Amino acid sequence: MLLEEQRFLHEDLERLEQGIADRIGDEPKHIRDRLARDHQIAQFLDRIASQSTKLLSIYRDEDGSRSREIQQIGSGDPMEEFYKQLTEIKGFHARYPNEPVENLERAYRPKKGPDADSEPSIVDTMFTGEEAYGRFFDLHTCHELYLNLPNAKRLSYLQYLDSFDNFTPGAGGLKRAEKMTDQYFTYVGQLSQDLETFMRKTRPLENIDKVVADFDKEFDAAWEKDEITDWKSEESNGKSSSTAKQTSSSEAVWCDDCEKEFKNENVYKGHLSGKKHIRAAAERAKRLEDEPDGAGSASNGTHKSGSSTYRLKERAIAEREFRVKRLASAMSTERSDSRVNVERKQGMTERERQQELENLFNATTTTSQAKDAEDGEDNDDEDKIYNPLKLPLAWDGKPIPFWLYKLHGLGVEFPCEICGNFVYMGRRAFDKHFNEARHIYGLKCLGITNTSLFRDITGIDEALRLWDKIQKEKRKDKVDDGSVVQMEDAEGNVMPEKVYYDLQKQGLL
Repeated sequence: MLLEEQRFLHEDLERLEQGIADRIGDEPKHIRDRLARDHQIAQFLDRIASQSTKLLSIYRDEDGSRSREIQQIGSGDPMEEFYKQLTEIKGFHARYPNEPVENLERAYRPKKGPDADSEPSIVDTMFTGEEAYGRFFDLHTCHELYLNLPNAKRLSYLQYLDSFDNFTPGAGGLKRAEKMTDQYFTYVGQLSQDLETFMRKTRPLENIDKVVADFDKEFDAAWEKDEITDWKSEESNGKSSSTAKQTSSSEAVWCDDCEKEFKNENVYKGHLSGKKHIRAAAERAKRLEDEPDGAGSASNGTHKSGSSTYRLKERAIAEREFRVKRLASAMSTERSDSRVNVERKQGMTERERQQELENLFNATTTTSQAKDAEDGEDNDDEDKIYNPLKLPLAWDGKPIPFWLYKLHGLGVEFPCEICGNFVYMGRRAFDKHFNEARHIYGLKCLGITNTSLFRDITGIDEALRLWDKIQKEKRKDKVDDGSVVQMEDAEGNVMPEKVYYDLQKQGLL
């Protein structure tokens, strides 16, 4: 029955391709439906790969069974072979009378209406409430692990979202020696795993294994060249001076022992006699002694093995930190949206948070009910929202609370003549627009180059008057070369060079 299995695999591949085409042609509005569609397509692609592997193995015919079956059908009586296979099929169904028959056309067809509501979505149990179907990060577990680290800075969750991929000694409060613990290794591994899992859930159609493999390959190349920042070998760090470290200013001094920056040379010299510096210097000297010098003999073999084990631990931690940095940079949009979402939720009450979660989970059911009610009518009716006060819409497409509207003063209009009489709603948007391209372009059209002096100025006449005043003051303050050089006449009178030549031309000298 290899030919029948071969025909079935070809049919299955065509049905899968048709199912993918039907889903790609539809673009759902809600993020939950889009993710469910992408995950279904990813499952279909995996099934296509597995079925294609089976089909290729049949075509290779390594054991010769397919050739024998073709020869048996072609050489003997075709009707005899037909009835023989028919008898086998009847015998199979007699032994298994309740065996279900798979309907490929129905299995891969997009479900709509009551069938779609009855079947649970694959993304319903995939995300937490904080992640909102892959729109935001949920790093509360990693934040708690970070706060439990010894000597770590006490950062709020909002601050942690900004700096969780910054592993420099001054940023997180952890020095290089303090990172060589099982607790920190567990924290970095959990953070890397959470970010990778989040990327797999939100981007099912991308080859995440290839992306992670590229990150690992890039890390291996940088590690071999000793180019990983903050994880260079202690031997090379010991030979380099403290000024080799990049500092925030020219006067700042970096201490390699304490892994800390000091504002100037005097503060740096004052801390050298402190207990913390002496203890840090002793620990660093001990680590330098354990480093292999490259020309060791068999007597220091134990030191080499110990240092190599220590270096392997550093490599494992550095690899996870490198992966966290790359994953965070690849998902910068979700990171910024998470920060905005946390700031927004901090200004909401508990009741409003619960109501928002309920609206998020019920959004898809209301959308499907609206589609069933319309059936051929315009889809604009489902987007109608009761908003008599004309409040701005939030990220979920619904009006923001009225108290938040009053708090930010979004009902106050701020027109700007320089921006083409554009009206900004709220003081925050008005203050922000002075650094935006629209306002700067309007000032440049008026011939104004120094835009930093024209903040809170919205009128064209007012801006031109101020610019003329600035130009007059500049011309007044400009030094005249003729008034600097002094000349003296025959009677001993001292005067500027310009006045002297004017009087000379007039014959008054």
